Amino acid sequence: MRLALLIYGSLDTLSGGYLYDRKLVAHLRAAGDEVEIVSIPWRNYAAHLTDNFSGELRRRLLNGRWDVLLQDELNHPSLFLLNGWLRPRAPYPIVSIVHHLRSSERRPRWQNVVYGLIERMYLRSVAGFVFNSETTREVVLSTLGAGISGKWVGGRVSGVVAHPSADHALALTPRSPLPPLGEFPPGEGGRERPLKILFLGNVIPRKGLHTLIAALARVRGAWQLTVAGRLDVDAKYVKDLRGLWRQSSPHNREGLVWLGPLSDAGVREQLAAHDILAVPSSYEGFGIVYLEALAYGLPVIATTAGAAHEMITHGREGFLVPPENPAALAQVIQKLLDEAELLPTLSRAARARYVAWPTWAQSMNKAREFLQTLVRDGGV
Repeated sequence: MRLALLIYGSLDTLSGGYLYDRKLVAHLRAAGDEVEIVSIPWRNYAAHLTDNFSGELRRRLLNGRWDVLLQDELNHPSLFLLNGWLRPRAPYPIVSIVHHLRSSERRPRWQNVVYGLIERMYLRSVAGFVFNSETTREVVLSTLGAGISGKWVGGRVSGVVAHPSADHALALTPRSPLPPLGEFPPGEGGRERPLKILFLGNVIPRKGLHTLIAALARVRGAWQLTVAGRLDVDAKYVKDLRGLWRQSSPHNREGLVWLGPLSDAGVREQLAAHDILAVPSSYEGFGIVYLEALAYGLPVIATTAGAAHEMITHGREGFLVPPENPAALAQVIQKLLDEAELLPTLSRAARARYVAWPTWAQSMNKAREFLQTLVRDGGV
């Protein structure tokens, strides 16, 4: 197949969504397909709306000699009108890779109404979908006004769910072993060291680090929090977090370590060195970081908003708490501190969940088979 992938900026951008896109592109190329990257420069949301009227972009897409045009749904503001013009003229089907909808994030209702209208127009302008989770599929169906069958007024949803994996986090070859599970403090006589908590991800409001810091201020016992991720995406938010930390934990100034962004090897090192992962996002369309933690046997604390429940059963591989709820989050961290024997049990369950999960190759092959079917059937 000859394909193009339309994205904002660089395919090497550090985020779970771009990692997914890279893995799909690599799998397609390894299978012998040609994949061209079509990049639109990063701007703000309002500026991206004007891309729909770009004659240069229209000509580039219309003249593309591809079998499929893939689009990351993140690009919807640039395409929600353009696709309507392009689809009846282009010789190829348009397929959207949906990680999560912008209108699913927590913000003032009127803003999500606006985003939802634009996203609905975009979703109705494509011929098929690659979803990263069952949760994302359900949200898209709901946004389209479709039922469980996938039918909606004006068409039928054609798509495939291809979950992310985490074998990249282990840097495994087919013969290399899984990393050993961590050493845990004894179940009796208290902890020999602090509970080591890892927050891994870009430091933006949606990831919920403010909720985690507020929760830790309520926790009794010894703990240490390590924050690994970009600090330059929302500088004001990071500044506010530092102030929240000084205010909420004045007697534990050394309890928070800021690492900034890490290499792949650095991420693996931190996963191997911690006891739990806590990323209490207000919403995650999937959350690859949770699966990366499970691969290392780290129990996960996530929220009930989004797709974390597809990987984590509350009380088995970790805990799911309501978003923006420091009290509930503090309760489960306190439980881990008070019941030292619980951590090894959760860790073994976390590793078992990962072992049963499909690999990147298996998931991306599902996506490729769907694209082949779409091409064979003429985009219908």
